[in-house]
Amino acid sequence: MNESQIPYTEPSASASGFSLAEFAENPEPRCPCLLLLDTSGSMRGKPIAELNAGLQSLQQDLQTDPLAQKRAEIAIITFGPVHLEMDFTPASAFVAPTLRADGDTPMGAAILEGLHILEERKTIYRTNGITFFRPWIFLVTDGGPTDEYRQAADAVHDGESSRKFSFYAVGVKGADMNRLREIAPPSRPPVVLAGLSFREMFLWLSSSLKQVSRSTPGTAIQLSAPGWITTET
Repeated sequence: MNESQIPYTEPSASASGFSLAEFAENPEPRCPCLLLLDTSGSMRGKPIAELNAGLQSLQQDLQTDPLAQKRAEIAIITFGPVHLEMDFTPASAFVAPTLRADGDTPMGAAILEGLHILEERKTIYRTNGITFFRPWIFLVTDGGPTDEYRQAADAVHDGESSRKFSFYAVGVKGADMNRLREIAPPSRPPVVLAGLSFREMFLWLSSSLKQVSRSTPGTAIQLSAPGWITTET
């Protein structure tokens, strides 16, 4: 994950101004980030508590940066079952939810739902003349898919290769890393979270989003090395 992240812009589908108040008030380029978070039953107890604390850290750290508040947007889909916890929301208005663990791990359905809402958001940007950086998708799981996931894996590979988004997969202790390697793009294999270092992971994500927010669309940036991963499985 220590690589250049190349943001890009999409051509506007409308040259007649903004149709939504949020874009009239804030025409800054957007950096959308979709979190796909495993909240299945195996996350009960300390794992879900640490995940919630990590989301709080993400909110607090992003909101210290005035430009990131305007440019970064966060959406959250949980799976166990699949639920749109929060649609794309500017960092300035982001309030970290309190997640609860329950159910199985329908990862394939969560990925497909995430790709759907991301495409919807990109259409809204284009319609309103808003440029955007290449979106990020951040998948975090402590298990493996309990549903059909191959269609989702194909969609991830196709989207990554066509530069529609950048996909990151993170396995918590107990995750089926073989399945994650099938789902993640070959150019960016999954990584393993060190213990329950959710706070460190989300602070790295916040720092990276702030870097992107301060850049110019089309300019490559170098991300810092993620200190929250381990080589252990």
